[in-house]
Formats: sequence, C-alpha cells, structure tokens
Amino acid sequence: MTLGLAVPFVDPAALVAWARRADAGPYARIGVPDRIVYDNPETMVMLAAMTAVTERIRVQSEVLLAPLRDPVLLAKQSATLDRLSGGRFTLGLGIGAREDDFRAVGADHAGRGRRMDEQLATMRRIWAGEPVAPGLGPVGPAPVSASGPELLFGGFARSALARIARWGTGYICPLPPEYAVALFELVRQQWKDAGRAGEPLLVGQINVALGPESTVAEARASLLNYYAFAPELGAQSLQAMATTATEIRETVDAYRDLGAHEVMLSCWSDDIEQIDRLADLLA
Repeated sequence: MTLGLAVPFVDPAALVAWARRADAGPYARIGVPDRIVYDNPETMVMLAAMTAVTERIRVQSEVLLAPLRDPVLLAKQSATLDRLSGGRFTLGLGIGAREDDFRAVGADHAGRGRRMDEQLATMRRIWAGEPVAPGLGPVGPAPVSASGPELLFGGFARSALARIARWGTGYICPLPPEYAVALFELVRQQWKDAGRAGEPLLVGQINVALGPESTVAEARASLLNYYAFAPELGAQSLQAMATTATEIRETVDAYRDLGAHEVMLSCWSDDIEQIDRLADLLA
C-alpha cells in the first residue's frame, strides 16, 4: 500500500514547495482540492505548477468539480497535464455539493450528475482523437494513453460510484475506514458486474495534523472554516481528524486491512514539516 498527500488551503507559491518536498518521497501522489467560492488556488493551474517542479510523484485533482467546467476545455487541460507530467497526472472528479460554487459560474446544481455523465462521454471522445462535432477537427494534444489520464471518482451515492466501473480507474473515499467497508465492497461488485478486468484502485483519505499544538489547532480551525456552511458535517470531520501518531497509524492500518491500495493524508495546516513527520511515522 502506498501513501499520498493532499495539500492544505494555503498560498499557491507555498504549495510549490510542498510538491518539491513530497517528490523526494515516500509519497506516491500529491493532491490539490477544488473549490470556486473559497480562498484556494485554481486546481488545474496549481497542478501545472507542481508538475513543473516534480519528477516522480503523481499529481492529482482531489477532487475536481467537473460540472462547473466546460468538458472540451477540461479534456484539453487534462491531456496537456498528462503530457507535461509524462503520464503522472490523475484526474480526480466529483460532482460537488455546495450551491455557491455553481451559482458563481452560472452552472445548474440540480442537474450536475447528468452533466458529469455527458462530460465524461465528451472527454473520452476527445482523448481518443475523435472530433467534438461534425465539421471540426480533433482537439489536441493527445494524452499519454488513448483512453486518457488515470481517472478516479469521489462520492457516496450508488449512482456516483457506478461511474467508476463505467469510466474510471478507481475510487477515493474520504470517510473513516468503518464507513468505507461497504463502499469499497460496492465499488468492487460494480466493477465485476461491468465485466472490467482486474480490480479498481481503492484510495482511502483521512484528515491529519501531526506536530506541535499550534499545528493541530491551525488544522482544526481551517477544517471548521471550510465546513462553516454545514456545522454538523464540520463537527463530524473534526472528530474524525487523526492528530496523534497512534491515531494516524491505526487509521492507515485499518485501511490496509480493507484492501486499500493507497491512503491519502489530507493536511489542513500549512506546517510543511508535516510532510517529513508523516513520512517518518509511516515509513
């Protein structure tokens, strides 16, 4: 099982330093979260900057809110990142939940699931080199693989998870292991029912803060600020945050026991020393 790192909501220039440091190991990937109405860098731009300063680690949207974006431009951006990174780009996708993000760009919140399905079909055609519409040429560049970059999905509803077997490579589960059990099993069953070879990539994600009390306090405050729109969800997420060496080890071990192929450690404090602390703890 490998480890990934999801960066906090901090200054874009600081995140370049996070990418360089994570690239030194032992992390397999680094993820950038996505929002519109929030103080965070634009995800695809940030991933391009990270790609430029890394050589080994995978760079991933964690997860990109696809229904907020034009599918043709998203396909072109994704293929460009895939080529720039030499095939190290992972497109993590979700439909999004917060209505303010949709209102900000004039997108339909109610029809976001249907829109994502339409987007995925369009992007796959573009990556395969097919024209977007009659009379138009193909949209390049071609991705490293004709099927497109590695494609992971987040979500909880059965319909959302069904996209993994139809379109994707695997699943990102941002819930504690005790809740991930049934979701992992459903993803595996849907994969099998769809006749897919092998097995889906299963990724568990946990909120962490490791360091002095100031680091933990900052992480807690940042998480509560992020979930200010849903205080109950924020309280649940705060309770599940792993802030001690024992809690982090036990949660990672629990995901390993579930058959997870990777665990993403989601940091909420801008204390960059966490990169090395977590690596030393879980080496």
